[in-house]
Amino acid sequence: MKNIYTPADIEHIIDLTIGKLDQIAELDKQRQAFWMQRREAFVEAVAEQVAAEVMAMRGKSSAKVLVFAGDGICGAYALATASALHRQGCLARVVLFNIGGEMLSPDTVAARDKFIALSGEDFLEEVINPGPGFTMPEMDRRTIVVDGIFGSEYKKPLRGGYQAVARHINEQGARVISIDLPSGMVTDLGVGMINRNIVHADLTLTLVGPTLSFFMPENAELIGRWKTIDVPFDEEAINSIRCSTRIIDAKAVRTVLPTRPSFASKADLGDALIFAGSYGMLGAAVLATRAATRSGCGRVICHGPRCGFFVMQSSVPSAMFTTDGGADDIRRFENPRQCLGVAVGPGIGRSDDTVRGLEIFLKSCFAAGKPLILDADALNCLTVKPSMIDFIPARSIITPHAGEFDRLFGAQSSHASRVLKALEMAARHKIIIVLKGHYTLTIWPDGSIVVNSSGTEALATAGSGDVLTGLMAGFVAQKMMPEVAAVAAVYIHGIAGRIAARINGIQGTTAEDIADAIGPAIDSILNPRQSGATTPHRQ
Repeated sequence: MKNIYTPADIEHIIDLTIGKLDQIAELDKQRQAFWMQRREAFVEAVAEQVAAEVMAMRGKSSAKVLVFAGDGICGAYALATASALHRQGCLARVVLFNIGGEMLSPDTVAARDKFIALSGEDFLEEVINPGPGFTMPEMDRRTIVVDGIFGSEYKKPLRGGYQAVARHINEQGARVISIDLPSGMVTDLGVGMINRNIVHADLTLTLVGPTLSFFMPENAELIGRWKTIDVPFDEEAINSIRCSTRIIDAKAVRTVLPTRPSFASKADLGDALIFAGSYGMLGAAVLATRAATRSGCGRVICHGPRCGFFVMQSSVPSAMFTTDGGADDIRRFENPRQCLGVAVGPGIGRSDDTVRGLEIFLKSCFAAGKPLILDADALNCLTVKPSMIDFIPARSIITPHAGEFDRLFGAQSSHASRVLKALEMAARHKIIIVLKGHYTLTIWPDGSIVVNSSGTEALATAGSGDVLTGLMAGFVAQKMMPEVAAVAAVYIHGIAGRIAARINGIQGTTAEDIADAIGPAIDSILNPRQSGATTPHRQ
């Protein structure tokens, strides 16, 4: 798995790699020279990587390149990038903001002087007094803008003239490459931002790695595509970081997926029990049950209303069907076979009898310490009687999308605030929260977050969540820890969506297709060479 860093982690790694200017100033001259040379080498290394990305975006065209540089080290990266571009024959123009004439850091001064020595002053406009005399350089949709005004070292929203610069760049529709972070964006999940006052990047080149803010939907238009550039960091600094947030990948999932012994029988592979369905919503029961049968567990039981008998027996003949006698809905939730993987929710409705039966079941499982998987209408039942939330058994998995989460725990103004609330609720109730979205986040009670990397637009179809629920139940039935089963199921679910979309197209993929692709998805992880399948990679 790849690390996702906190802003403090990134600051710590960079400080240990190149030092802090205020601390360097207190050293003797020899050590000052050493550290300033180290900073200069680091700036040059960043610049070479950024220039390579600019040239790749430019291709064989003659597109104009404009470089905007601020007064801090991000401005030094930008100026050094301009120098690197000039050495390659791309005559980029630079706008350097040095408001008042004395704002430039030593890094920026050094990079500016190098640029002037290489290219002369004709390609540099240094803005000291941004009054009526300053006009933004012309740009259009073909122009490539290198945004090096402010990076992560600037922790406040843009103000005044800088806001105007960001808005102008956005309005012109130029192609934007941001160094470190789009100027004006802050990485603190708790800070609200006004997106029109922030540079909108097509490509963000992060130095150390992404922060969790990179995966928030409200920031997608700011960051665009992102990539971690390859620059030399202090190895001890990198190794000293213990990240609680990571991106899941195929290699990590492969290590936790259960494998089937040669002499195994169905009795060795675990039982899954799924409480699903009500009159008019039996499709959810079919989808969840079908997914569970594809998970590799030995036996799947669907418990539903009497009206589901013929539907389930004909649609998923490999599964058993039980009922408590309710004609149209489930009234009693019981687990007489003591199945390990128990999921509740797909299509069960919210009738009084169902809510009452679920409350009794929750309390009995809470007392016995038996985790559950709660999804869909089970979550809606909790909103009918919120006191039931306190009886969700420890280490249970809940799988809300944004709307379900807000109905459970209160309306949130952004996905970032939703994540912060999910961290609080997971810790308070000792549960696992799978917050569904393009980047589904699995949040563990200890505060760990696992970001899914296999999401696809093909999953945005009715019943897709029911498939995920059944898959989780099948994995828990095979004695996977709930925390691990949640992460693995989300990843496999995404791969199944991709496989289904290759056959049916993104728009034509249905939840049935996703359920039927679970087997090939699991096989592509366990046997990547034999299956020839490729798994998604995000930079």
